[in-house]
Amino acid sequence: MDFSQRVKDLAQRSRNASSHAMTEEATKTGVVLPLIQMLGFDVFNLQEVVPEFIADVGIKKGEKIDFAIKINGKVAILIEVKPISMSLGSAQYSQLFRYFSVAEARLAILTNGREIWFFSDIDERNRMDKKPFFVFDLQNYDDHQALELARFQKSNFDMASILEAASSLKYVKAAANFLSRQLAEPDDDFIRFVGKQAALRKV
Repeated sequence: MDFSQRVKDLAQRSRNASSHAMTEEATKTGVVLPLIQMLGFDVFNLQEVVPEFIADVGIKKGEKIDFAIKINGKVAILIEVKPISMSLGSAQYSQLFRYFSVAEARLAILTNGREIWFFSDIDERNRMDKKPFFVFDLQNYDDHQALELARFQKSNFDMASILEAASSLKYVKAAANFLSRQLAEPDDDFIRFVGKQAALRKV
């Protein structure tokens, strides 16, 4: 089965979970564990996928992150799960921020079984960015987004290329948002810039 078909199968699980998963644990079982498996990690190997991962942070002891994924014995990805009924936009995920600063992982995932938010430390090393560099909606995605998701497979996993792509995605998104705002309500500097460029094109 190719990756695109596996994504479609996971999308169907997500749609089913929207109707039947009432708790965070149900979301983990119905969607998140299959997601981890889809990316090529062995969910039954505790040396690769660690549930309820503990990494004491400062004075906070015994807090747990839902999953840590290890590659070559090192923690590569931290995953925090919310119920599928919860909007990630309103979710609190301070634990993920705290854990990111003390774990060796440079990739963090926040998911509710529908949306998958990918974070790294593009702005400041060892400090998780406040905004995700990539968001994948299992119930509303296109082929290009599915290709981006394929980067995170174990067989393709290369942190350097992921971080490079993350940086590109972040700045492309920021540029798109800037242009969208300027087209809706341009400021004086933008109008002058466009006017100057238009005049140069006529020369």
